[in-house]
Amino acid sequence: MSTNVLRTTGGTSRSSEAESGGGWWVVRDERAVRVETKAVTTAELLADRDAVREAAASAESGTPVADLVALPPVTTPCRVVAQMVNYRSHAKDSGFTGDIPPTFFRKASGSVSGPHDTIIRPAHVKFLDYEVELGLVMGATLPVGTVVEEQDLPRYVAGLVLTNDVSARDVQLTKTQFYESKSYPTFTPTGPYLTLLEPEDFAHLLNLRLRLRLSVNGVSRQDRTLADMIVRPAQALTLLARFQTLDPGDLLLTGTPGGTALKAPPKAAEKIAALLPPALKWKAFFKGQAKNPKYLRNGDLITATIATPDGRIDLGEQRTPVTDAS
Repeated sequence: MSTNVLRTTGGTSRSSEAESGGGWWVVRDERAVRVETKAVTTAELLADRDAVREAAASAESGTPVADLVALPPVTTPCRVVAQMVNYRSHAKDSGFTGDIPPTFFRKASGSVSGPHDTIIRPAHVKFLDYEVELGLVMGATLPVGTVVEEQDLPRYVAGLVLTNDVSARDVQLTKTQFYESKSYPTFTPTGPYLTLLEPEDFAHLLNLRLRLRLSVNGVSRQDRTLADMIVRPAQALTLLARFQTLDPGDLLLTGTPGGTALKAPPKAAEKIAALLPPALKWKAFFKGQAKNPKYLRNGDLITATIATPDGRIDLGEQRTPVTDAS
């Protein structure tokens, strides 16, 4: 069975029982047992799996999880790589037809933030979007040239995290600039848990369901399982390894389902826009997008989860408020 590990702050916990500082904890139900390890980084923790197993097997009653303040379980600096348009439902929303070439891009690891931290919209960003994504956390070095088969996944992937690939769409589209549009501070909420997998858990990955909703109306915005994926993890790692090494603690975001705020315009509008100069085209496009109520606004609260229906793998719940930069 999978093991959920929490990383916490030091000295800012909400109860005297947890005042001894931050660290790593194994979560069992609503309580957490400290992992006796000197590990500071995620890579160091993954190298000390025996300490994690000891905490998981401990008879201690533990500390209430509610008394602990969660940090992102993926420590930085690290590589943060993401897949573009990797769910069929997202491809449909984005106006893609036919085969979609597998595409990767990088995010700055400075964008990684905690599972309950506030997402801050920069003053110049008008169209802020959400993308719930499953993150793969590497447990071993993936050298350039590696071919990863399904049965090899446990060798390279240590665990999973819940992430949100927050995107400044007006930056992304007008500049065709993924790196900037997705790399502002707080643009990759991660956690709460690092869910460490046992080899038998990998057979259940396609049952994972990604869900995201906003507090403004409680209506689900995104809701799909990994069965909707176009390029699955083993193939993605093989393609990535053609040019990119990954190391323990590095993070691969595997794409988002349909349901984001951004949608492709109708075909007729798209054909007309293609005749316009770029500046006029984008001005017309974003004039239409300004009427779209689904973009993130000051005061929104995003709730996201990833889990299998039977609870065998449960990455926890992420609750991130949105605010405008002061």
